Amino acid sequence: MADGRGAPLEIASGILIPADDLSESFVRASGPGGQNVNKVATAVQLRFHLATNATLPGDVKARLARLAGNRLTLAGDILIQADRFRTQERNRQDALDRLADLVRRAMERPKPRKPTRPTKGSKERRLAAKKQRSAVKRLRGRADE
Repeated sequence: MADGRGAPLEIASGILIPADDLSESFVRASGPGGQNVNKVATAVQLRFHLATNATLPGDVKARLARLAGNRLTLAGDILIQADRFRTQERNRQDALDRLADLVRRAMERPKPRKPTRPTKGSKERRLAAKKQRSAVKRLRGRADE
């Protein structure tokens, strides 16, 4: 990372994102803050190099790419912008927390859909409703038919 700490980001027990896969840059934040906003680069742009990451399994990377949506760049990086707070350190921690949360959500395997069949009663109710509707429409015709 740009700050030189080089500490990996721990997602869950045993799941780490190496610091080499993360890079951050500081930009000026938008919004309220007075002169501080115009002078100090407090917003953090955290870039996670998803395409080159070797620690996450392939299925997690695919779900993560889908969850990232428009935060995923063409180069295969996930870009997270954090500018909620007025200090670099809080924005940096916010960006790391948001990335960790995104990866945790991607690690959850979707529950497989089990195909079900309609019950006999539901089939009968559906057919009875169709017959009733048909009768209503049939009665709308002319009397001389």
